[in-house]
Amino acid sequence: MEERIEKAVALFKSGYNCSQSVVAAFADLYGFSEEQALRMSASFGGGIGRMRLTCGAACGLFMLAGLETGAVRADDREGKASNYALVQQLAEAFKQRNGSLTCAELLGLKKPEGISMPEARTPQYYAKRPCAKMVEEAARIWVEHLKGVDS
Repeated sequence: MEERIEKAVALFKSGYNCSQSVVAAFADLYGFSEEQALRMSASFGGGIGRMRLTCGAACGLFMLAGLETGAVRADDREGKASNYALVQQLAEAFKQRNGSLTCAELLGLKKPEGISMPEARTPQYYAKRPCAKMVEEAARIWVEHLKGVDS
């Protein structure tokens, strides 16, 4: 499973957003192609549409939880509760390891940057952002979940 963590980081470093990188690294486990995973998770990068809200890597982690445990019947209250409990457990693990779930806080921004063109992915971009680490941690938390290790 270590290769899935490495794949998530490699996807991010190749230019995909944080959410796409996490989801695409595990997509085949849930019957999705990489392209489908990239599309379904595309809007969650940059803290959801670059609004700097919930970290996109964490959003990707939560999307994986939905693929694994999401309720598919409207009246499945127990299924919903089980999924929400898993998301809360994953969120707590992410916060414990990274200090926050909020993109702006993780980036050290005082307020959201607003909507604008994403920056070019250069060595300087990667050097000033902790995003690759967030992707790695989200993927690692999911691998630990799959292995049954307490996060």
